Amino acid sequence: MNGRRCAGNLFAGLLGICVSCVSGGASLTGAVIVSDRVPNQGKVPVTIDQYVCGTEKDAGDLLLSPRKGLRNAVVWIENPPKGAAVPAQDAKVEMDQNGCVFIPRVVIVPAGGTVDFLNSDRLLHNLHATPKLNVSFNRTQPKNRTIPVTFAKPEIVRINCDLHSWMVGWVVVAAHRYYAITGADGQFTFDGLPPGQYKLSVWHERLGTVEASATVDGGQPRPLTIEMKAR
Repeated sequence: MNGRRCAGNLFAGLLGICVSCVSGGASLTGAVIVSDRVPNQGKVPVTIDQYVCGTEKDAGDLLLSPRKGLRNAVVWIENPPKGAAVPAQDAKVEMDQNGCVFIPRVVIVPAGGTVDFLNSDRLLHNLHATPKLNVSFNRTQPKNRTIPVTFAKPEIVRINCDLHSWMVGWVVVAAHRYYAITGADGQFTFDGLPPGQYKLSVWHERLGTVEASATVDGGQPRPLTIEMKAR
């Protein structure tokens, strides 16, 4: 399969898994959607520091494209190929507090890697997390101070600001390199996969976890829709 090109990519409507032959492995691309009726998204009232935060915020915990593609779902391969150990962190991972929200809301960092938490707001925030496997922290953060936090073990860690109760962020500590966050259209991609059967897990902060499977065989792509139900 190495060095040989497939005829092209196949998508089933908005969604699907595409397996295309590339040098060094195959590319697996898919998307996550919400399969049933989506509840109306309300606003969260802001009762403190309105001069920076405004008077209300979008909840931010269920973001969909017009075709129900789900943003900020985390997809990973449960049975990664051999040699998929966590790579050394080669890019800075940052989570900012800007406009009294965490941006981005979800980040991925390899186990042993560091997230730089920023504060671009002209007020005091704090960072509070109580993970199960990593070290807990609760630190105040004035404007323009960067707080680096290292996460040693794989898990999904919720980040809160105790001063602004609506502020929620998530750090996904990855066990290997085959983790991805869905974009605005709900899509994700994994590259460099050898042929095989793969089990996928999908996590979303509001919708929970679902499982799916995909076959990478260098042949005709098999369309796949990964559905999650609204709660």
